[in-house]
Amino acid sequence: MGTRPLFRAVCLSICAAALMALAACGDSPSSKGANTTPSGSGSEVVLRRGNGAEPSSLDPNFTTGTWEDAIVSDMLMGLTTADAGGKPIPGAAERWDVSEDGKTWTFHLRDHQWSDGKSVTANDFVYSWRRILDPKTAAPYASMLYVVRNAQAVSAGRMGPDQLGVRAIDDKTLEVQLENPAPYLPQLVAHQTTYPLPSHVVEPLGRNWTNPGNYVGNGPYILTEWTPNDHITLVKNPRFYDAANVKIDRVVFFPIADPDAGMRRFRAGELDVQDGIPTNQIDFVESTMGSMFHKEIFLANGWLTLNLQRKPFDDIRVRQALNLAYDRETMAEKVVRIGQPPSYSIIPPGIANYPGPVEFDFKSMPYPERVKRAQELMREAGFGPNNRLKTTMAGGTGADARRIAAAVQEIWRSIYVDVDIIQNDAQVHFANLRAGNFDIAGYAWVADFNDPRNFLFLFLSDNELNDSGYRNPAFDALVHQADEELDLGKRGQLLAQAEAVLLKDVPAIPTRFQVTLNLVQPYVKGWVTNVSNVNRTRWLSIER
Repeated sequence: MGTRPLFRAVCLSICAAALMALAACGDSPSSKGANTTPSGSGSEVVLRRGNGAEPSSLDPNFTTGTWEDAIVSDMLMGLTTADAGGKPIPGAAERWDVSEDGKTWTFHLRDHQWSDGKSVTANDFVYSWRRILDPKTAAPYASMLYVVRNAQAVSAGRMGPDQLGVRAIDDKTLEVQLENPAPYLPQLVAHQTTYPLPSHVVEPLGRNWTNPGNYVGNGPYILTEWTPNDHITLVKNPRFYDAANVKIDRVVFFPIADPDAGMRRFRAGELDVQDGIPTNQIDFVESTMGSMFHKEIFLANGWLTLNLQRKPFDDIRVRQALNLAYDRETMAEKVVRIGQPPSYSIIPPGIANYPGPVEFDFKSMPYPERVKRAQELMREAGFGPNNRLKTTMAGGTGADARRIAAAVQEIWRSIYVDVDIIQNDAQVHFANLRAGNFDIAGYAWVADFNDPRNFLFLFLSDNELNDSGYRNPAFDALVHQADEELDLGKRGQLLAQAEAVLLKDVPAIPTRFQVTLNLVQPYVKGWVTNVSNVNRTRWLSIER
């Protein structure tokens, strides 16, 4: 969402190819019955969005994917929210104050309502933040809030939720106390994990509160339909504080993880917006779809996660060999071919508050020399022509995923590695990652907020999102030292040192920096391509 930011959360990608292409869960579902009113016709303005995988939940305490965030963020709004260009602006809070040490933030809420007419209060944020961090909730993305005082201890069960550093001074004033200064907090509190929840609905209904007819939000839209693997329909919330400026009356999200199907439906006029294209048709798309195709580098990176809890990936020589032999240029320029720059680092270019880039020292080494060195390392680790490493690589489904995986298989054969490919839909893939049920796994991370820490924190020893099982006290210490540094320049240098340690240890193999792959019909106005790849329906309109 990790977005977000992007607030963007985790996005699946086998070898980090086209993000949603590789989170595929089958062919596109039927839209029958979902949208009988053509976009922009009659008195109702309807927007139809191809939106990647089927959501696992619409409860912001349980969502992690960008495809989930796109829907949830049309219904709920944090203390700040994303503007048309993805940057944070006042949301539920009209303004905020920050203490001199940067550790106490006071948010002043605007006078606005839930969609059922009840007033949104500071206690709605307190309730939500305590709930996501309560270990009984088992929220997969709770670590996003660890910057809040005592959040990690609450999440671990060492403290009760009432010890969390957030309190309602009164109905319209929320105080947030932090463990350390966080210059990125205005972006973080626009992320789905920080959204308020209507306790008067959640408590009596439990998990059923997210059903159509039950869902209560403070955002521009209300949930009216959810047909699994077919469509989700939202309608304009008349009680939204800025409803007068919301131009789309109804938005329909279609879980179309197969980009081939998505593009077919877009070209047939069944979709107004489609997230993702088939990468093998990039030349056709760029030559025929012109201004409808929005492709720009944004704050996202793809990598192959290595499970350091399994042999032989606990051997740094094996990790180094796989990293050296991975042919980034061939994969980016000949296999994927959608303009994704090869990545030799974890943190993407253009990120704020960072002096980078910090990159692998072998970047300038000719590829044949990299392969030769990788073979030497594999032989030192006990592998060779007569004792090949047999392993697995997990990723998404779909044609793009199969094609990319086949290329990776071929690349690693030269260093005595035979890879079997495992393909699963997004929900199964992520469940296996969380459970440590993988050898090598495709992964991509889209920034939840524009700051290098949002990439590095994934590898902290005590982070539940650290799927590789990587542990290095020196890395942890540098990140935590940076957390306490108020000077942004010095903070950036410490984070750069931390990334250098991380790259030396190779818990993951960076592959390609990501690009947006959005198709937008010319009559859809207000679409702004941005580094967060966030385009909320609130800011869009249809003009024929």
